[in-house]
This record gives sequence, structure tokens and C-alpha cells, in this order.
Amino acid sequence: MGTNGLLALGLGLAAFGSALGLGKAIEGAMTAMGRQPEAIGKIQTAMIIGSAFIEALTIYAFVSVFVLKG
Repeated sequence: MGTNGLLALGLGLAAFGSALGLGKAIEGAMTAMGRQPEAIGKIQTAMIIGSAFIEALTIYAFVSVFVLKG
């Protein structure tokens, strides 16, 4: 497997890990919203911020593939 293949594999693993993390985070937020409907605003805000950080890791991996290729 060449360098491009390894970079693609790394990006795929980063995306898969991000998807698992997002799934767990959203599952926890939905459960919390169901248990405490009065706190939906705070929970939703925290969930969106957390999701942005999780997704940023995938974007960093995506950008690093292009940096290392070029």
C-alpha cells in the first residue's frame, strides 16, 4: 500500500471515529432531553458545541491529507 493509500485509510478511520463519537454524543443528549425537558436549551447548546469539536477533528484529518500529499 502506497502513501496515498495510507493517507486514505487514516482519513477513513478518522471519519469512522467521528461518526461513532457523534452518535454517542447525540444519543446522550437525546436521553438527557427526554429526562429533563426543562433543560432542553442548555443541553442542545452543549450538544451542538460538542458536535462541532468532534467534527473539527475529522476536518483536521481531511486537511492534513492534502498537506501531506502536496
